[in-house]
Amino acid sequence: MEMNRLPDYDASDNPTGCCPRFNPEGWDEQDLHLKDQRFLKAKTRSLFHIPLNMGSVFKRTFASIEQAKAQNGKQFIVLSRDLSPWSAEHLFLVDKDVPGETMVRLNGEFHTKVFEGAYKDVPKWQAQLEAQLAASDQKAENVYFFYTTCPKCAKFYGENYVVAVANLNSKTH
Repeated sequence: MEMNRLPDYDASDNPTGCCPRFNPEGWDEQDLHLKDQRFLKAKTRSLFHIPLNMGSVFKRTFASIEQAKAQNGKQFIVLSRDLSPWSAEHLFLVDKDVPGETMVRLNGEFHTKVFEGAYKDVPKWQAQLEAQLAASDQKAENVYFFYTTCPKCAKFYGENYVVAVANLNSKTH
């Protein structure tokens, strides 16, 4: 893929009015190349890796992005990773700085892998991705997850796609 280009994300297929139906085509086994890609950074609280305030943090964050008119068109992704059993960070792709929010930029090479199943399988999926990378002499510095739908929408659609995004050699600033 070209620099700072993600697979297309079609938000128009949205019968729930919440999360659009995710089409995994084009997202699996992609190599992403990011250079000064702008993200808004937010944190959530967890209890043994179970999110406690994700809904309210995402609602506030999306409102800030919308107010700043910083949504990045057809390009959409939220990269999430657990920092500890008690907190997680989330990086929301934006196309300009959002006032009052923490902004970061990602640089580097990333590799994607699409999974489908229960959220509880994330540790297993991360291990599978890391083993796949090791087989090709690569190592992930971090692994983020793009949770494409909330639990209610995943139940409605009957599918729960999660995209693992391995950070192979990046720098955040």
